[in-house]
Amino acid sequence: MISLRDVHKVYQLRNGATVRALDGLSLEVPAGAIHGVVGTSGAGKSTLVRCLTALERPTSGQVRVAGQDMAALSPGELRKARRAIGMVFQHANLLDSRTTAQNVAYPLALAGVPRGSRHETVQRMLDLVGLGDRGDSYPAQLSGGQKQRVGIARALADQPAVLLCDEPTSALDPETTRSILELIRDVRDRLGVTVVIITHEMSVVRQVCDSVSLLEAGRVVESGPIEQVVSDVSSRLSHELVPVPEVPRASLAPNDVVLDVALTAHPGQPAAAHVMSLAAEQGADVAGGVFETLGSAQVGRLALTVPASRSSAAVAALREAGVTVEERA
Repeated sequence: MISLRDVHKVYQLRNGATVRALDGLSLEVPAGAIHGVVGTSGAGKSTLVRCLTALERPTSGQVRVAGQDMAALSPGELRKARRAIGMVFQHANLLDSRTTAQNVAYPLALAGVPRGSRHETVQRMLDLVGLGDRGDSYPAQLSGGQKQRVGIARALADQPAVLLCDEPTSALDPETTRSILELIRDVRDRLGVTVVIITHEMSVVRQVCDSVSLLEAGRVVESGPIEQVVSDVSSRLSHELVPVPEVPRASLAPNDVVLDVALTAHPGQPAAAHVMSLAAEQGADVAGGVFETLGSAQVGRLALTVPASRSSAAVAALREAGVTVEERA
């Protein structure tokens, strides 16, 4: 559904300097997926969104959305192609002077859909996002989460093939964030729309994404299905998605060291119990742990404490059993 191949975007500044926002970025997102794009400020996330919507044309490389090369379209073709892409923003950006229903109908009006044909679509979209009875409400009468639901309904009104969500939950509280992400997954499941979520929050990726890419300096440095990414315990994404637990130095005995253990298990594999049993045999204690279920995999990070005199033996025993373990610096 989305394909970017060796995309470069270079901006020329007034002082003659250049800024390379995208530097050979390549990315594939299959139809029906929910794909997360993460990265720090300046990594190229915003430029990526602008290239996907052809608000920016790449300096070189190819951007294809729903089978169309966005940079090769005429202005008329581009207007039509953009109707296949719905946008959800950090703030809903609703028109304050229009009701909820009028906000959702706005893209239909721009597309030339006759007024009499809009009502059914608008009501269907409001029902989809759980606001079927709020069509006459104005944005000032809605909560932050409700406004974002209206924004999602508006983005879906034109029946797009792709839904781009740019930091859709960063302005929301945790409970509202959870409900919005559940809605996005439900929309994908019901409509089959392909979703790309631009975010800096790993909790968003853990909760809703099927796959994820890490951007750095305008390039994709890691990418893959969530289960595959977290299984590679040497990857940065794996550590950021499921970080090792903190162990305060003050809580350690004078001669204790901390061992970081990473494991991935699928149903029926008692990996966690096995590791803890091995640890106990080596005189180690579990100082902390975190487990996440991502897809069909259970991902765990354990912090073990062990006397320094037994650290090498414990590491060797765990590695011999196929466990990924490192002594914390």
